Amino acid sequence: MSKTYAIVGAGLAGCEAAWQLAQARCDVVLYEMKPQRFSPAHQSTNLAELVCSNSFRSAELETGIGLLKLEMAELGSLVMDVAKGVEVPAGKALAVDRELFAREMTRRIEEHPRITLQRREIANLAELDDAEHAAIIIAAGPLASDALSSDLSRIVGQDSLAFYDAIAPIVLTETVDMNVAFWASRYAPENKDYLNCPMNEEEYLTFVRALVAGEKVAPREFEKEMHFEGCLPIEVMAERGEMTLAFGPLKPVGLIDPRTGKQPHAVVQLRAENREKTAMNMVGFQTKLKYGEQKRIFSTIPGLAHAEFLRMGSIHRNTYVLAPEVLTPTLELRTRPGTYLAGQISGVEGYLESAATGLWLGLFLSGQRELPPVETALGALLAHLRTPAKHFQPSNVHFGLMPALNMKAPKKKRKALYAERAREVWKRWIEGE
Repeated sequence: MSKTYAIVGAGLAGCEAAWQLAQARCDVVLYEMKPQRFSPAHQSTNLAELVCSNSFRSAELETGIGLLKLEMAELGSLVMDVAKGVEVPAGKALAVDRELFAREMTRRIEEHPRITLQRREIANLAELDDAEHAAIIIAAGPLASDALSSDLSRIVGQDSLAFYDAIAPIVLTETVDMNVAFWASRYAPENKDYLNCPMNEEEYLTFVRALVAGEKVAPREFEKEMHFEGCLPIEVMAERGEMTLAFGPLKPVGLIDPRTGKQPHAVVQLRAENREKTAMNMVGFQTKLKYGEQKRIFSTIPGLAHAEFLRMGSIHRNTYVLAPEVLTPTLELRTRPGTYLAGQISGVEGYLESAATGLWLGLFLSGQRELPPVETALGALLAHLRTPAKHFQPSNVHFGLMPALNMKAPKKKRKALYAERAREVWKRWIEGE
């Protein structure tokens, strides 16, 4: 009788790993602690719950994440297949109806004949040692339980590290003042994917000062506050200078206020949370402001004076290991052979990056794929986890993780050249050349 694979955590990485193993005719036991226990950020009993944005980011191939999407799809990604089926308009980005996404992910996992879903918490890895597993995958996510985090910390011989990942508020669309807000995408006024709240200079500066002065949620005593640069709380960005937001998530470039026929000083963008556009996510508004302060300060944004907030922003601890020190190149724990890490706990950042590690690990353990070349998006992401660094920090996928082009080229053409090289190398690898 063939051995089974044990996977702890049924988020994006865990579900993707389970699916790839099962599709390769391997038996899998997938452990999920919900509804027995919920993390501070999870609410639904469904698997693969998206707790932050509903966006999988850019779909353009001249971006690292756009390339990763394509590579994942070509490897038979469950996450990409489900996402395409529940997509909502988001301009050049791929966004999903989060409820439909989680519901469909759950259905596919539950109905697969080779996957056994067990709804119980694994507090320490010794619980899995009674059975002889082909391998164990820890995909507990950035909000692994304190017990499991403590056990993992003991195994790797060091304390787990933490950084803050903030969640953006969601607004009820019908409560937005449409006499002020307007539908448009940057550089494409006819595209109605984003709802825009324009600000003049005075409104913008008043807002920035309120953000800086607003009362924040204090970190707990045992937590050391560290922020991931790709997902900074909006008030932290505001603290870096009055114009930081105007050149960041509130940049007005490519948007014209139909009331004035001119470009505003700044623009707050809202992105659809679902297909019906009944709920809107405040783009770039991840925050650690207290709930009362969020309502007070965000209501000063033109168009949101009477907005109803379906979900306020929040902040939670993300736990990950120092991957270059504790993992082998194939994501196996050096101090516990046969146990692998996948997802954000392994040291990547982002929905699809997390799913991609689970996808590759499932393919690797089932004997279908070796490590992809570092010139590809997936290969570069995995290489980040084995590259020594004085201060290792989780990373999204981007061209900076890839080897240099080693050729002179105009700056505006470099992304296209990285993408072209990646596609050529990927084609040879996937075809087994």
